[in-house]
Amino acid sequence: MHNLRHQLEESIAAIRTRSAHAPSVGIVLGTGLDRLAQRCSVETSIPYADIPHMPRSTAPSHRGHLLLGSWSGVPVAIMQGRVHYYEGYTMQEVTYGVRLLKALGVRVLVLTNAAGALNPLFRRGDIMLIADHINLMGTSPLIGPNDDLLGERFPDMSDPYSAELRDRARQVALEQRIPLREGVLVAVHGPNLETRAEYRFLRTIGADAVGMSTVPEVIAAVHAKLPVVAFSMLTDECFPDALHPVSAAEIIAAAEEASPKLEQLISALLPVL
Repeated sequence: MHNLRHQLEESIAAIRTRSAHAPSVGIVLGTGLDRLAQRCSVETSIPYADIPHMPRSTAPSHRGHLLLGSWSGVPVAIMQGRVHYYEGYTMQEVTYGVRLLKALGVRVLVLTNAAGALNPLFRRGDIMLIADHINLMGTSPLIGPNDDLLGERFPDMSDPYSAELRDRARQVALEQRIPLREGVLVAVHGPNLETRAEYRFLRTIGADAVGMSTVPEVIAAVHAKLPVVAFSMLTDECFPDALHPVSAAEIIAAAEEASPKLEQLISALLPVL
């Protein structure tokens, strides 16, 4: 953790040679959702490869650029793609982007992902506002020595997805006439999808959707006292008694197809964050 602080300082120094932009909101774009960046008036685009210590995205549809600019008149920093635990990165690397957004000065974090629907009332193409999560990834980004300057040793997780920000998201969705589901995300490490028995188990323990990201980022954000609002784009239906094979290409296509709704929602939400 102590070394992490110095790495962040070096990353920020490199970014500041290219931009003095001061973002107030950080946004992470998930699988198939990189088109949302088109709504951003980009002042500076920096490949992750040009930022010291920033892990590079290898997953499909994750472009790996840090975009600095404005969206709906709000100064933003957008991670156009994330890295995942299944790519072989450590949890500290998986959450480095969130730490970097905090170091850039963002005061609110908006997370997006693609996830599979477990709740039988949900459908492919729905947007789910994440209310809570279950971490089944088998580890945490906070394991290891703690740097008290980055966050306290034992952060409280009773409200990881800000209740206040969720209230605002619901209100905006109502005003924009965008149907919005709400539920619990369970995170698994992947990269394989789950079996029928695993989907049945995940639903039994209270999950409404399943994904391979976001939860570590939320843990790191809570550690850094960064308020979070997060959305899952439901890209497939993981109902064990009516399960059909699905490919990564189909998941990406489903996210891209439904992304205009999420784009509209975030565009209207940003000014009230």
